[in-house]
Amino acid sequence: MRQAGASDAHDAARLLHDFNTEYDDFTPGVAALTERLRELIGAGEATVLLGGEGPDGIAVVRFRPALWTPTPEAYLEELYVAPERRGKGLGRALLDSVLELSRDAGAKDILLGTSVDDTAARALYESAGFTNREGGPEGPVMLFYERSL
Repeated sequence: MRQAGASDAHDAARLLHDFNTEYDDFTPGVAALTERLRELIGAGEATVLLGGEGPDGIAVVRFRPALWTPTPEAYLEELYVAPERRGKGLGRALLDSVLELSRDAGAKDILLGTSVDDTAARALYESAGFTNREGGPEGPVMLFYERSL
């Protein structure tokens, strides 16, 4: 596992492009993603972790000021492992690295969103202690909404 620098933007962009392509989501393409990642990494607005030799996996974490505490909160914006590397522990290693990085940054909470249909991702997150229940295991299900503007 290694933290990407601006010079790794192309490899990171390729993985993010593959991620969205695999799930039939919009992607602006590798070139546009490369430029955007260079900007975000260079400005310290995104932390990108790369895993595997290809690299074959990516995690993108963003930190923002928390409303309720003086510590930052972490947002796991993306986590992706190439299909041929799934089931071999790379996703878990990326997630563990994200958690460690977030603790080191002083974050007390980490947030993420995933699809209800992505059972593999949900199983990974839940096995790492994430919950989608407010107030504990018997609480109401929390939902994450988004809207294009």
